[in-house]
Amino acid sequence: MNPLRPLRRRLQTWFHNRIRRSDTLTLTQRNVYILPSSPGWMLALTLAVLLLASINYQLNLGYLLTFLLAGSALVGMHVCHGNLRGLTLHLHPPEPVHAHEAVVLELQLASERRRVRHGIGLGVVDADGKAPTLAWTDVPAQGRTPVQLAWRAPGRGLHALPTLMAQTGFPLGTFRVWAFWRPASTALVYPEPEAHPPPLPPGEPQGGGAGSARVQATGEYDGVRPYRRGDPLKSVVWKKAAQAFASGRDELVSRDALSSQRQALWLDINQCGGAGMEARLSRLTAWVLMADRLGLDYGLRVPGREIAPDQGAAHRARCLEALALC
Repeated sequence: MNPLRPLRRRLQTWFHNRIRRSDTLTLTQRNVYILPSSPGWMLALTLAVLLLASINYQLNLGYLLTFLLAGSALVGMHVCHGNLRGLTLHLHPPEPVHAHEAVVLELQLASERRRVRHGIGLGVVDADGKAPTLAWTDVPAQGRTPVQLAWRAPGRGLHALPTLMAQTGFPLGTFRVWAFWRPASTALVYPEPEAHPPPLPPGEPQGGGAGSARVQATGEYDGVRPYRRGDPLKSVVWKKAAQAFASGRDELVSRDALSSQRQALWLDINQCGGAGMEARLSRLTAWVLMADRLGLDYGLRVPGREIAPDQGAAHRARCLEALALC
């Protein structure tokens, strides 16, 4: 392990914390940095040797070659800095994902310049200070171009996005021009759903009900259940089937004459066994997705919060958010 890595990490954290967070950033003289690259330092060493040799042996062609290369490098430095300066970066807030999935960062690069900007690289800065893996693109003249980056969140919860870096070495690669960017958006990460969850828990009698309705432990709630071979077609809930087909799922549900609307499906964290907190949340996440896929009404109980039974995409998102933040 490099003994200087902790010091480097602390300096990097201190420097990044000084950058104001914003979802839109325009690169200017104040936030664009430039230094010679490794090939640039080698070119400088070569020019120094050529200059000393030309002076020692009085070589006019040597002077010509030395100053020609030095002039080209200076012009390349100016072009390289201008290739990044003036570029505007914008980030769309990322969609929520489940733990261990990559958060997709969608960026828009906009340029008002009348010339194409070549060789623009963007990447996520690693917390350990490692060189980021860059996604390269060109930005058209007075146009926009989209770029997608992936970032693996540390776990469930609401996370601040990491620092991003824009970089270019165009045209000669003898100079490295870069800028750091800290987006203001956050990433919501749901718990990872259990791979093989048990069936949904039994329903609970609603207030005023006799409690005599039966609900099997196979996902039969609210008068519907998954389609079984041999069910009559008239028992199929075609409205839910149409919704499933429209979303690309080949699933049917049938009316269950044995169940009753007096039953309410509650997904309670106390029903998840004696496993740890993260395992319980993982099971509840799988149950929420299962109930939503079956088109059932379901409620959620987690420590400090209770969400009344409902269904739909908004209700699913509300339940998953509660699981992510509890």
